[in-house]
Amino acid sequence: MQTNIITERLLLNILTEEDHDFMQELMNTEGWIQFIGDRGIHSREAAIGYINTINGRDNFYYWMVRLKETHTPVGIITFIKRGYLAHFDIGFAFLPEYNGKGYAYEAAREVLSVVRLQPEHQTVQATTLPGNVRSIKLLNKLGLHFTGKIMVGKNELCLYSTHI
Repeated sequence: MQTNIITERLLLNILTEEDHDFMQELMNTEGWIQFIGDRGIHSREAAIGYINTINGRDNFYYWMVRLKETHTPVGIITFIKRGYLAHFDIGFAFLPEYNGKGYAYEAAREVLSVVRLQPEHQTVQATTLPGNVRSIKLLNKLGLHFTGKIMVGKNELCLYSTHI
C-alpha cells in the first residue's frame, strides 16, 4: 500500500507513534465519540498503544492528513478490511475546525484513486451511523451509494459501496 500521498493542499503519511498527541485529541472530539465511539484514549501512553495496535494489524491502513503548507495535522483517512464486510472500508475523521473545507473529500478521493490501482480494491465499502449526515454527504460525493443497512453488534449501520 502506498504510504505517502500528496494532493494539491494535503500530505498523507501512514500513522506513526509520533502522531500520538493528535490522535488523542481527535479521538476525544465530540464527533468521534458520537459517531465512532469512545475508545478510552485519555493519555499519551493509551494513544501510543492504540497506534501500535493499528500498525500491528494486517489490512489496517491509517493515513495522517496534514496541511501541505504548514504540516499541521487535521485528520485521518482509514482503509480497513473489517470482518463484517466483503470489501475494504474507507473512513475518515477530522478535527472540527477543519470540517467543511473540503479536506476530507480531497484526501479520501486521492486514497480511493491510489487503492483502486490494485485489482482487489475495485469495490470499496463504507459504513456510518444513520444520523451522521456529514459522512453520508461525503460518501455520496465520493461516488459511494447506499446499498442497505447492516447490524454490527447493537448498532445499525448504513452500508455504502462503489465499484469501478
